[in-house]
This record gives sequence, structure tokens and C-alpha cells, in this order.
Amino acid sequence: MNSNIYCVIMAGGIGSRFWPLSKQKSPKQFLDILGTGKTLIQMAFERFSSVCPSENYYIVTNEQYKDLVLEQLPMLKPEQVLLEPIMRNTAPCVAYANYKIKQRDENARIIISPADHLITNETDFLNVINEGLNYVTDTDKLLTLGLKPNRPETGYGYIQVENNTIDLGISKVKTFTEKPNIDLAKVFLNSGDFFWNSGIFIWSLTAIDAAFKAYLPDVDSLFSSGENISDEASEKEFINKIYPKCPNISIDYGILEKSDKVYVFCADFGWSDLGTWGSLYIRSNKDEAGNAVQGDNVMLYDSENCLINVPKEKLVVVQGINDYIIVDSKDTLLICKKENEKDIKTFIGDIKVSKKNKFI
Repeated sequence: MNSNIYCVIMAGGIGSRFWPLSKQKSPKQFLDILGTGKTLIQMAFERFSSVCPSENYYIVTNEQYKDLVLEQLPMLKPEQVLLEPIMRNTAPCVAYANYKIKQRDENARIIISPADHLITNETDFLNVINEGLNYVTDTDKLLTLGLKPNRPETGYGYIQVENNTIDLGISKVKTFTEKPNIDLAKVFLNSGDFFWNSGIFIWSLTAIDAAFKAYLPDVDSLFSSGENISDEASEKEFINKIYPKCPNISIDYGILEKSDKVYVFCADFGWSDLGTWGSLYIRSNKDEAGNAVQGDNVMLYDSENCLINVPKEKLVVVQGINDYIIVDSKDTLLICKKENEKDIKTFIGDIKVSKKNKFI
């Protein structure tokens, strides 16, 4: 374990697509979505524990989730939880982490990871992380992890490699493409030179700092103006002042799509972005009828290919339902066709109007 390796876990989202289990007061990263006994943020923390010392973690999240983070990750000190006063996408999030790490170690190598991903092959994943950390040492290259696609997925971004003969390994990035339609996703899958964009990054502080100066100078200038702040109260006031001035922009769009120093480590370690109930269904264990069930007292009759997530103690009887999502969060019940899952955002909007925020 190297003392100059840092891990930044981005945990500020509200996970609306996992409603009604994920709600504003307790979004999906703080829930045991997979039924493993651990929340997603706890799993993310443990994932990097063999390469990053606990004192070198930073969790970037919303102000209202500070207590949740410290409750679920009690090994962290409060100063390791970076509180965003307002949501501003991933570029300001990364800049905030850089600002903190720079105060401690200008030779840092940094892993950036979302809090809500699933990795099924941890051994291969850690091999990739360690190789990636070695690759970015003493270089200005920015490394992202790309996953070999196994289906024409429309919910992920894609990275095209410059070396179109590569299967697994590191290649220069040729293009980034945001979530494609199904026809384009099929083209990407068949071409062999497109990989899913995992949103996991590895780079040196020096390299990402130079990239901010080159491509997001306004963000760099905002954070640089507070380099001489040393006390906690002044820093909080400073962050609360500058953060709303930051553009709402992703690190992909703000830097990676513009830089010619971006490389992708093409890998295959059983990755999934747990962004939707559908993605959870794909990754879940299923019975002989294709049902993925979480709940100790669920009885199914003539029902196939459903995702059912209900409280363990509740008896739930389901008859004659195929290809549905059924989620019970005690005060809210969702029954929705899997194919219409995108409508959950519409449901939430309507509920906000008719029921205020009581069920959101």
C-alpha cells in the first residue's frame, strides 16, 4: 500500500431511478440494494482498501448526507467528507477533491470512483487498478476504465479506442459517445472497438491539475483562489461561496472529451453501473422463472421475469404477472412494467406536484 495513493468516492447523487427505495433522505448509495448486508458506499470503500490507506479516502457528497457517510464509514474523520453545498456534476466534484489532496501531497496518484457500482470480479478489478496506478506514475496521461460490452446497452456511455485491434489492455481514446440509441449500440457492439465508459478514473494530481488549467480554467481559478486557506471554518465558507459559481459540467465533457492525453484501460471484471432497477435485475440471481426476488416471504404463482424488492418481514403474494418491477418501501409501493421503467421520473414529478415531497 502506497501512502501517495488517494481514493475519491463520488456519493452525492439522489438515485431517483431507484425510487421508491432510494429517497432524498437516504439515496441508493447508502442502501443495501443488493441484499448483501453492506451498502453500496461501504462496498465501494472496501473495494480499494488494499491499495489506499483509510486516511487517504475522500468522500464527496451533499451536505445533508454527512452523518450518513460517517455512520456507515466510521473509520473516516469528518474532514475526509467533502460537502457540496449544491449539486454541480462531476467536474467540480473532482476539482474539490484535488483542492484537498493538493494541501497534503502534490505527488498524489488518485483513483476516482462512483459510489454505486457493482464489481463481480474483485481480483481482476484490483489488478487493473494497480496496473493503472503504475501506468500514470510520472506521466501527464489521464486514464479511464472501459469495459468490454456484452450487449447493446443504451444506458451507458461508450469509448472508442484508437487501436481497433485491441481486446483488453491500454489504448489511446479516439472518441466518446453518450448513451446511444439501440441501433447505434448494436453497431458499437459489433465493431469491437467500443467499450462501456465506467466512470472510474486514475491519474496523477499533476496531470489532472494541468488538465483543469487547460480546459476548465474558470473552475481551476475558483479553487486556486482558496489555496492559502488553512482553518476549517474559513474553508467551509470559501467552498459555499465558490461552488454555486462552478459550471454544472461532467469531467467527461469538460476535460476528457477535449484532451489528447486520455487513454482507456479496456478490461472485463464484471462491472455494472447500478443506475436503474433494470440494471439491478440483469445482475441479480434469478429463480427458474427468471424472477429476481429480495424478501424472505415472497410467494410467486404463474409469474415470470419480475424484479421484486420488498421488506424481509412482509408476506407478498404475486400471481399472473410477467416482466414487472415491484418495489415496496413500507410507505410506498411501485408496480411498473420493466419496459416502462423510464417513466419513474415522470411518476416522481407528478408525486412532487400532488403529494409534495412526502414520498420523495
